[in-house]
Amino acid sequence: MAQLIKMQDYISRYEQDIYRYPTQFARLKKQQWDKLKAAYNAGELDRLYSEHTESETQVKLDSPQEDSKRLFKKVKGIFRRTGKQESGAEELPMPNQIEDPNVFSLRFPFRPASLDELKQNFLNQLLRFQMKWGSSTLREKSFVDQSFFLDERLRFFLQRFPDTFLVLYKPIFLLKKAPVEVEVILLTPVDAWCITFLEAEEDAAFIGSSERFWVRRHHKHPDKKVLNPLLGANRMTNIVSQLFELYRVNMPIKKVILSRNGYVDYPEAPYDITILDKRTFPEWFERMRAISSPLKAQQLKGAQALLEYCQTTSSLRPEWEAEYNQTDGNQHAAP
Repeated sequence: MAQLIKMQDYISRYEQDIYRYPTQFARLKKQQWDKLKAAYNAGELDRLYSEHTESETQVKLDSPQEDSKRLFKKVKGIFRRTGKQESGAEELPMPNQIEDPNVFSLRFPFRPASLDELKQNFLNQLLRFQMKWGSSTLREKSFVDQSFFLDERLRFFLQRFPDTFLVLYKPIFLLKKAPVEVEVILLTPVDAWCITFLEAEEDAAFIGSSERFWVRRHHKHPDKKVLNPLLGANRMTNIVSQLFELYRVNMPIKKVILSRNGYVDYPEAPYDITILDKRTFPEWFERMRAISSPLKAQQLKGAQALLEYCQTTSSLRPEWEAEYNQTDGNQHAAP
């Protein structure tokens, strides 16, 4: 399952530490799946979940002791009423009740009839977990449009590719104070793929050219003009290329026009564009899924470079807001 490190302008914990969370997620997923699979094969799924209310189990990424050390550090800096300044970075106060974001909850409303059904149920719930990670941190969260939970393309990337693939889905880059939304950036351990979708009805054919518009043809519908997908693909590739150069990321960049259910006819396509349609997509897809390389340093460095320039909009979690209000009041209280 690929990892969603950025979605539109939603906040993401991967922005805070790209070197920590990808390996942490992969470890969690493997541990939980191994546990589920062993329980299923031993006929002990019912017993596994009977210990939890409403068949719910929670698995923490870190031990309680490690979480406590990380979360409840000594408060420094501006929140001391004495006004005394201490060296080091300022740290924020912790609310008394904090939702632990490092929890993965599973719910099984029915008993899976097969191992494949168990796995699909597991992946479906893991998808929601990834959406949560891709739109929140310990202190902040973004309000996700519900359409993303039903987005077939997003599900395709997250559920069909290896854990070591990192996905930026419709990220919004802030370049020279101007927001620019692109489509999909897929960071594998060996290269970066800038992917633009070109899909319509099943078996639709797209006639490519260097003009501003292409032609979509279908045996059941009249011809229709569509915006040249290379315009968006070139813009996305230029952004990634410039940021990689700025951060000295040594990673090949691939530009792709993707049509999984149709055909693209463009004999004079530029040399630097990869066209994947109904004829060529299956082979590429299987080749990508077969990549077994672990996360690489350049891949994570590239992800960090992109995340640095992504726009983010978020709100404080309610428990943090209450704590801040209380702290702010104390700062202005009489000594």
